[in-house]
Amino acid sequence: MPRVWDVPVHDSTRVRDARVAAEAAAGLAGLGGARVTAAGLVATELATNLLKHAGGGHLLVEVVTPPVPADGRDAGGCVQIAAVDHGRGMADVAAAARDGFSTACSLGAGLGTCRRVADDFELHSAPGRGTVALARIGETGRRGVRPPAAAVRAGGINIPFAGAEYSGDAWVCVRSDDRVTLMLADGLGHGPEAARASTAAVEALRRSAHLPPGEALRELDRALHGTRGAAVALAQVEPRAGVLRFAGVGNIGARLREDGTWRSLLSRPGIVGVHRPTTLREEQGRWAGDRLLILHSDGLPSRWAPPSDRSLLSADPAVIAAVTVRDTSSPAGPVRDDTAVAVLAPTPPDRP
Repeated sequence: MPRVWDVPVHDSTRVRDARVAAEAAAGLAGLGGARVTAAGLVATELATNLLKHAGGGHLLVEVVTPPVPADGRDAGGCVQIAAVDHGRGMADVAAAARDGFSTACSLGAGLGTCRRVADDFELHSAPGRGTVALARIGETGRRGVRPPAAAVRAGGINIPFAGAEYSGDAWVCVRSDDRVTLMLADGLGHGPEAARASTAAVEALRRSAHLPPGEALRELDRALHGTRGAAVALAQVEPRAGVLRFAGVGNIGARLREDGTWRSLLSRPGIVGVHRPTTLREEQGRWAGDRLLILHSDGLPSRWAPPSDRSLLSADPAVIAAVTVRDTSSPAGPVRDDTAVAVLAPTPPDRP
């Protein structure tokens, strides 16, 4: 089940909680001792940075698959640590990530340490809106390693409602040859039973990575019988053919950016595993280097706006997801349900 650690960091006592959460996630991911220590170090630095520079925020820790899925097999898990705040933001993000830079009379080594230790590390900040810092820690030696034909990347953020241990939402990205499929599932309700339904959807999709979205949804419907059921959306890209396919059942939202504008992709009413529509509508369109796809559960407000910062178009997909959640919530108005956002994006030409 998708275990998520949502650590509010508002005083120094929570820094230890952040480290413990990251180390627990690293153990769950099966990482070795040195990488467990690395995950704890990154979480400590990011939590400390939240206190020093933003007056607090949240640290989200979970086990995820790498941004570029491996073909036909489980690529193994890595620990994702996202620090999200609504602080004053950074005027110079590049400078803040360098060793020796400090605005708080400290050694200024925190973010530089995170960049060196993590397999992936990225910052995004908007003056007056806040900052997102995201790191992934996997097995030793995986830095910069990408499988062939890595034309698309995926990433996401998952926040359990009211600080629960398990989220009823789950996302995953799988690959079979040139087909890359992103799924977001929202198990009915909250808690462990909802998480079991969304986890069943993840496991079924891993077995169905070779199928187009409509057929995969039929397999998921069979796999979810006996669970509470889930709302599910599947977006599949074939980069070499330049094709995007989409199919969904239930209230998973989908926004596609194409030619500089955003449009919604529509799902059919129903619940996978409980009440699937007789016919499944599969939408097809063109996929190109300027596309960006966002899937989200109903934890986001109904009238949310996609990120408008153009610098995000080439950002890590999980950073885009975290910024989306940050900009649709506030310290006074946190997420109102299990909330997951998953993003599928082309790999920029300058990325490995």
